Amino acid sequence: MKSLISCTRLHRTLWLFLVFVASQNAWAGVYRHGTVVRMRMADCTYSHHGFMANFGGPAAQPITEICPEYTLISDTVVYVIVGKTSGQMIPLADVIDFRLTGNEIAVRVDDAKRENKFAIKEMILRSEWDLVQKHITDQLTAPPQSDSNVALRTRN
Repeated sequence: MKSLISCTRLHRTLWLFLVFVASQNAWAGVYRHGTVVRMRMADCTYSHHGFMANFGGPAAQPITEICPEYTLISDTVVYVIVGKTSGQMIPLADVIDFRLTGNEIAVRVDDAKRENKFAIKEMILRSEWDLVQKHITDQLTAPPQSDSNVALRTRN
């Protein structure tokens, strides 16, 4: 009888352990890692209103507030996100933890107690973003091309 009770306790303990490990793995998989590479101040329109408010008819007096806009690079997607208030700051060049929540991104910086939510303004695949960045770099480093025919025509 004692072996049956200890066996049941062992099974119960084993199940609790498995449930705990599974829940920890699920929780750890919620967050993704990304790096903030750009910040600028922009209009808060994206964070306060939805699609209909932005593209619908004329609205009441819009309140112009400036909010931070960040470019967040993850392994597969690049996000442009806008803060909901002017006080939502994320350090540049830091690896941050984030997760998608509907049409927002919840960001946790430096093991903060709570998340800050940002509206998603744009999304692009990382591979396409890398190509665009390479094209911009190539254009900036290429020597200026002068058209000699245009110069000759203007002299005549």
